[in-house]
Amino acid sequence: MIRLNDLILLLVLFTSMMAGILAPDFGALFQPFPLYLMMLLLFISLLPIRMETIWDAVRSGWRGIFLLAAVKIVLLPVAVFYLFRWAFPQYALGALLLTGISTGVVAPFISNLVGANSARVLVLVVVTSPLVPFTLPVLVKLLSEQAMALSLVAMIRMLALVIFVPVTVVELLRRTGPGILERIDRRRFPISLAVFAMINLAVFSRYSEFFHQKPATIAVATGLAVILAAIYLAVGLLVTRREPLEDRLAAAVSLGNMNNVLVIVFAARFFSPIEPTLAAMYMIPFFGLILPLRVYRRRLEGRGGTIPKGEQGKGGR
Repeated sequence: MIRLNDLILLLVLFTSMMAGILAPDFGALFQPFPLYLMMLLLFISLLPIRMETIWDAVRSGWRGIFLLAAVKIVLLPVAVFYLFRWAFPQYALGALLLTGISTGVVAPFISNLVGANSARVLVLVVVTSPLVPFTLPVLVKLLSEQAMALSLVAMIRMLALVIFVPVTVVELLRRTGPGILERIDRRRFPISLAVFAMINLAVFSRYSEFFHQKPATIAVATGLAVILAAIYLAVGLLVTRREPLEDRLAAAVSLGNMNNVLVIVFAARFFSPIEPTLAAMYMIPFFGLILPLRVYRRRLEGRGGTIPKGEQGKGGR
């Protein structure tokens, strides 16, 4: 169930988190680069996915994609905000920001690890990213009565850089240098590990002093991040319960693996330390979701089917 690569991934992730907190001067070396590292991760995640596969996913499952996009950036953020305002009011805004941000550029990488429909996940990345600069500020304003003084043009420019530059580079190299892509693909896992480690060093070193001053806040934020991850996973699987297994896993990945680094970047600028701390601690369940999704896949495959009997052809396909 748990592969050696999974253990190596988790070891690197937790080690780099602790290193960022305990050795912030070293981690500070990587603080200028999280967005560029996200671009590199998306580039690596795109290597096994071809554009024609993406277009096929759009044509065959556009209803499901539309539903998931609506759940991801509107319906689920509203529901989570009111749930947290009732149960954990201090963290309600942070939960809204984390839930309402776009599907993460790392999500296709996670999708590949759990055997999900990576083309659908990538479509959700592309669809939700340009919409979030408009939907999230509106939700924050309406629900929390706080205005987000974000430049829509600046955020759109940043998201376009993160999303479309890697896509363009991969497609150009497919036509002009396929051998280069093959050599990179053979080293995809160790490169991804190095990039993940650098992102964690950058993120956790930035908040090292706060972590030392408020250890209880870290513990609470970590627990709430795990609760949020469980909600995302459950909603993703529930919304697509009548779809093929790969699409169910894709929905869970699309909801549970969001651009939390992006939340950290702008929450640190506009809000209190609580919001970026919650987003930073989500790094733990962000990758931890791999294990329950693997368990879910094994159980479904062990029962000999991926779609409930009599439900073929229903849902978003």
